[in-house]
Parts: sequence; structure tokens; C-alpha cells
Amino acid sequence: MKTVENCIEKLEEKGFEREDIFLLGFSQGACLVTEYAARNPERFKAVIGYSGGLIKPEGRKFNYSGNLEETPVFLGCNKKDPHIPKSRANETQEVLEGLDGEVEKRIYEGSFHGIVEDEIE
Repeated sequence: MKTVENCIEKLEEKGFEREDIFLLGFSQGACLVTEYAARNPERFKAVIGYSGGLIKPEGRKFNYSGNLEETPVFLGCNKKDPHIPKSRANETQEVLEGLDGEVEKRIYEGSFHGIVEDEIE
């Protein structure tokens, strides 16, 4: 099974530096890349999460430390996504900003789980 770390290692073997690597995911993939960035904070080219974010058990607090070194972060979510509550996007923004990420979050009108044209642009 490939992990985010495995993919990063393959890119590094090809000569890429971490600050040249985008972490991008949709839905569960967005959960994985935001979690990876929070657990392994350092400078990346960007972290992009479409319809996903950090997940924690009810009642627990996020406990991450480190520095994303102003990595640009984009979080996009639909206002009434049936799988991703708006609160998840809000909490993910707070955590990644707390790790010195430069977060842009956009909440789109609609009640579907998907990617909108604006996010692609």
C-alpha cells in the first residue's frame, strides 16, 4: 500500500525537494494529505484539500506541533456537504494556521460532495 510518505520518497529519489511538492487530495485523500501535513509540518509547495480535512474522535483536541513555514494551503468544501461538515474545514483551517500555514478556505453554496470549477481554477 502506498502512503503519502512513500509518494514523497519516490519524488525525492527523482530529485524533487519537499518545498517543490504539492500535497493534494479529494475527500478521504484530503483527510490524508492534511493529516500528513499536520503530523509532518515543513515547507511544501502547497497543501490542497478538496472536500476533506483533519478528523478526530468526538471530544478530543488536535495536538500537533511544528512549522509549515508559510506553506500555502487551500481548503474547499460545500456548505452542506453530506460527508464533510463545515466545522471540519473550520477546525482544519485553525490547526494548519496554528502550524504557520497560509490557509485559504472557501465554502461553496450547495449540498453535494465534489469539486467545483472555481477550485480547479
